[in-house]
Amino acid sequence: MQKNDNYKWEVLALLWLAYFLNQADRQVFNVVMPLVKAELKLTDVQIGTIATIFNLVYALFVPVAGYIGDIYSRKWVITLSVLFWSTATMFTGLGSTVFSLIMLRSVATGGGEAFFGPANYTLLASYHKNTRSLAMSIHQTSYYLGIILSGLIAGYVGEHYGWRNAFYIFGAVGVVHSLVLFYRLKDNDVHDELKQNSRVKYTDALRVLLNTPSAIVLTISFSGLIFVLVGYLTWTPTYLYEKFNMSITQAGFQSMFYTHLFAFLGVILAGKLSDNWAKKNPSIRMLMMGIGLLIAVPFIVLMGNANSLILVYLGFAGFGFGRAFFDGNTYTVLYEIIPEKFQSSVSGIMLMIGFSVGSLSPIILGYLKPILGLSMGISLLSCVWIFCGILLIITAKYQFIKDKNKVLEF
Repeated sequence: MQKNDNYKWEVLALLWLAYFLNQADRQVFNVVMPLVKAELKLTDVQIGTIATIFNLVYALFVPVAGYIGDIYSRKWVITLSVLFWSTATMFTGLGSTVFSLIMLRSVATGGGEAFFGPANYTLLASYHKNTRSLAMSIHQTSYYLGIILSGLIAGYVGEHYGWRNAFYIFGAVGVVHSLVLFYRLKDNDVHDELKQNSRVKYTDALRVLLNTPSAIVLTISFSGLIFVLVGYLTWTPTYLYEKFNMSITQAGFQSMFYTHLFAFLGVILAGKLSDNWAKKNPSIRMLMMGIGLLIAVPFIVLMGNANSLILVYLGFAGFGFGRAFFDGNTYTVLYEIIPEKFQSSVSGIMLMIGFSVGSLSPIILGYLKPILGLSMGISLLSCVWIFCGILLIITAKYQFIKDKNKVLEF
């Protein structure tokens, strides 16, 4: 037992680094996007299309990935996913046309990353029972650090050595980590027994989701979260580059640093508060998610409209801190209202819907950019979180406990 207690933290460390590389690889393209656009003479809509197709491909494959994570070894699903997307990232550096970037970046990288998410979260959750929210929150910090450091490193490499080298470097590091996962990552014995005793049907997992109102609301809100985040991640470096005449390195770093630094602090706080408060009132997790989104709303408007960099950075910081309360509770809430045998499959369905909706954001902002400007486009994203925040708060108050009790009876 003691050995397993210690190993669960090694699992967290291994998956933390894998998720770090996952998010870093995603952000590389957004950071060097002005360089890619200039060299290949692409339009704003073409650039937005590459990002949109990436998320659509991800959304297409992720429900399949979730189902596979419920019936096959999660260790191998995770390890092969990291190896595949990292190799695809390296080859993205060879892209020379819109079509090649779509195939290497959007299809190959997006498809490879799709198989990581569901298996990653459910394997981590299977090792962490009483420490689940804390483990999920610590795990989420890799997302923030991955984006911050990729913004700095990819911007510097792209500016001084060419944007292609940024893809080569990040992809190579991922390949090396896949070898580490091969030797060190293990499936949870409890999960293996669960697979042997009960073969999951995908239609059953879908039925469980549709019969759980809180899970439906969570999926809708997650879609709203991704819509705003994908738009932000795709266009904010370009926003600073064009509006404030920053260098590629500065724009890549500054656009990500303040948001994800305060999200880092916020998610650790959210994890600790959530685990403590949920002992008395389990619905507090979903309530925190809704309040977090509403807190972030005025900061989205601020970062899109401010003409002073200090105010823009303040907007980034408040935006990051508020959204962290959603991030730190997402999968903890989902796994409290979905039976364990269906968790990976339902995670995949939620990710599919979320990234299908979120994939529209880059191309919509790319279309609105010459009409309304990026400032207005970014500000309008706040409307999505107003709706999602209110929906989460109402569900937390009137429905969550009912759905949680159904799982206990399952």
